[in-house]
Amino acid sequence: MRAMNRLSAKSASALGPGKHADGAGLWLVKREDGGAQWVLRVTVHGRRREMGLGAYPAVSLAEARRKAEEARSKVRDNLDPIKERERARREAARRLHLLKDVANDAFESRKAELKGDGAAGRWFSPLQIHVLPKLGGIPVGEIDQQDIRDCLAPLWHTKAETARKAMNRLSICLRHAAALGYEVNLQAPEKARALLGKSRQQPENIPAVPWTEVPDFFASLSDGSMTHLALRLLILTGVRSGPLRFLRDEQISGDVWTVPGEAMKGRKGETDDFRVPLPPEALEVIKAARPHARDGFLFPSVRKGVISDATMARLMERRGMDARPHGFRSSLRDWLAEATDAPHEVAEFCLGHRTDSSVVRAYRRTDFLEQRRVLMGRWAKHCTGQSGQVVKMVTA
Repeated sequence: MRAMNRLSAKSASALGPGKHADGAGLWLVKREDGGAQWVLRVTVHGRRREMGLGAYPAVSLAEARRKAEEARSKVRDNLDPIKERERARREAARRLHLLKDVANDAFESRKAELKGDGAAGRWFSPLQIHVLPKLGGIPVGEIDQQDIRDCLAPLWHTKAETARKAMNRLSICLRHAAALGYEVNLQAPEKARALLGKSRQQPENIPAVPWTEVPDFFASLSDGSMTHLALRLLILTGVRSGPLRFLRDEQISGDVWTVPGEAMKGRKGETDDFRVPLPPEALEVIKAARPHARDGFLFPSVRKGVISDATMARLMERRGMDARPHGFRSSLRDWLAEATDAPHEVAEFCLGHRTDSSVVRAYRRTDFLEQRRVLMGRWAKHCTGQSGQVVKMVTA
């Protein structure tokens, strides 16, 4: 066996330029310029390798010997110590990627799928508000189920839907990190759910006015204000408040209102517009709203922009009602189910819902406009107290 530990701390410092052996392949190489470094020579798979162990005297003799022995042990295990060191460095670098950076990158990569490129912030806000303040500064590879549990526990039984969205977004971020090549615990969110248990909070549907009571409420919206007109058109068309509040006059052609595809919920990244048939009662509301239009919007706010969803909701709240504007979509759907024989697909299309796959839609391209025109005309008559007639639909 070759002699080892030939050098001492004192002799190493006194050595001049040249290569000085400590034994078993460890060398101290001193240069003419005064610099020096430790080099270990090993043979791996029959090939001579030289591995730098650091500069001298920053790396002491004792530390150089320790590093040399660690490298030799890898050689004895038939491993290349240089490649193993590089692999360890890459893994350490991966562990340095913070959750907040991964979350921002995941958000950027998904903007094309989100309405308005995610400008409204609804996708990112559960992370930004509830997750990143606590976990954003932690390397993504170190996040485990206990971290997630402790982060979301305060919401789990009080704001169940918010907690569900935050958990969902966090799962997406971890999968995004894995796709980038970082080592993460993809099972952590599911394990966190197991630790949190079943939420005590039960989801509640948005309260709605029973369809039989809609005519009375509709009749009370009679002062011609922006709020009253907006609610009337919301009820008559069955659309969501977003497309209605941002309704522009150029979207209306004759008795059809064309809602841009990007404004429709559930159609992210799609360009298919949605045609809304406008019965005479709806056209009367639009006619009354036109003189108040500003910047192209039929329902402007008093100050700037458009009327807010909260404005319509507060009107109902001030009247002591539990129901909210969005609930009129449920009123319409119940009327379609109980007072008409409309086929399921047609009834769902009245609300802009899709019940089939993209493959089916590729072949069946109708939007049932004519059938919906009849139904929405009858609904308008019901809302305005003109008819309680049951509608019979004939399908081919």
